[in-house]
Amino acid sequence: MKKIFILLFLINTYAFAQKKSCCQFQTISDKNALLASNIDFAATHAEPLAFILENPKGEAISFKTDDGKTGSAYLIKATKQPAKKALFVFQEWWGLNDHIKQEAEKFQSEMSSVDVYAIDMYDGKVGTTREEAQKLMTEMTDERARSIIRGAFAHVGKKVKVATVGWCFGGAWSLQTALMGGKQMKACVMYYGMPEMDVTKLKTLKCDILGIFAEKDKFINVELIKNFEDSVKKAGKKIVVYNYVADHAFANPSNPQFNKEATEDAHKKVMVFLCKRMKIKTKKQ
Repeated sequence: MKKIFILLFLINTYAFAQKKSCCQFQTISDKNALLASNIDFAATHAEPLAFILENPKGEAISFKTDDGKTGSAYLIKATKQPAKKALFVFQEWWGLNDHIKQEAEKFQSEMSSVDVYAIDMYDGKVGTTREEAQKLMTEMTDERARSIIRGAFAHVGKKVKVATVGWCFGGAWSLQTALMGGKQMKACVMYYGMPEMDVTKLKTLKCDILGIFAEKDKFINVELIKNFEDSVKKAGKKIVVYNYVADHAFANPSNPQFNKEATEDAHKKVMVFLCKRMKIKTKKQ
């Protein structure tokens, strides 16, 4: 049965790729879908280790989206309410699983004055196999993704300052959210996600970018990231990039090939970046 599913998926993927040439993939969702459909890219993702988040510190919330539906997120509230700052956390291609919820809790534990929202971009669906994750990432539409993000901004309100962080699929949406957020944005962190190369779009960015990438990544590769850096600088914006001697998804704790040393070093840099730009102190400072 699994082989039949893979065959059908590949047939649909081929049809999708034939429908649009590379130069026609204008939206980030199209680019992510093309990337997800690549068998070699999928092979870089070891299937996530089983994990259940015990004693969750957050709660599931829902909010209205402007397409007439509802969006959802896992929210860990700031110690003091109402909070004036929020961090939007974006999932890997697997979806909003317990690993991502745990990562969101970790951020909030270090930034107690910030509301942390792990935003559900798949509307409750979670992939546990490569095939499921490929299907979810390929089927994600730009319209729905942006509607969810606009709903999240509407939920927190215009006065709340926002930062973003995400991995892989979520790294791409961390940057796109920063572009959508305008003057509310204070910081953007993207881990090995598809970058935005359009200088005109990048000129609208209102915050600095921190990029965490992997030198062994064959897809979001060093050359692509160098071009991305050049585009950001041409737009007159600030970006800091760290390239680790690691492979794609090295910072995902659900990855059996998780690189603990690189992940911890990257996290320290991320926290310094976020706290400086959001003007907050962590519990460790």
